[in-house]
Amino acid sequence: MNKKFVILPIIIIIIAIITLGSQSNQPENTRESSFHVTLADPKKYEEGVYSSEFVFEKGDYIFRFVPNGDSPQDLTILLEGDDILFSENFKLNGTLHETGISEYYTWDYDGEKSMTVLEPQEVSIQINPNGNLKGSVSVYIDRN
Repeated sequence: MNKKFVILPIIIIIIAIITLGSQSNQPENTRESSFHVTLADPKKYEEGVYSSEFVFEKGDYIFRFVPNGDSPQDLTILLEGDDILFSENFKLNGTLHETGISEYYTWDYDGEKSMTVLEPQEVSIQINPNGNLKGSVSVYIDRN
């Protein structure tokens, strides 16, 4: 009977620690995505280029990518709207990390990643992987 009184508080403490620990892993600054696409299927491209339309609100925006080693080496993005014309040729860059016991790469695209939209507008986007239709990459445009 005394074992139940000892075990029950321990279980409650463990559950509380797990619950608090999982809540502390939540990102504090979550950005609002205005656009997102994962390009992993050649069927998403028409004549080698992905295109779509969406609405930008007034504000500052930043490109974010989730690439890997098979992602297109060059990713050309064109945005066109009433008062916006943005074009950038992003280059995939692998950074080697050495920990002493292992080596690994992280991947990101180099290029101008920020822009300012002065007024709300509908925008067309074209993403050209420059021939690499099989490498996967996720493209986000987040409100900064």
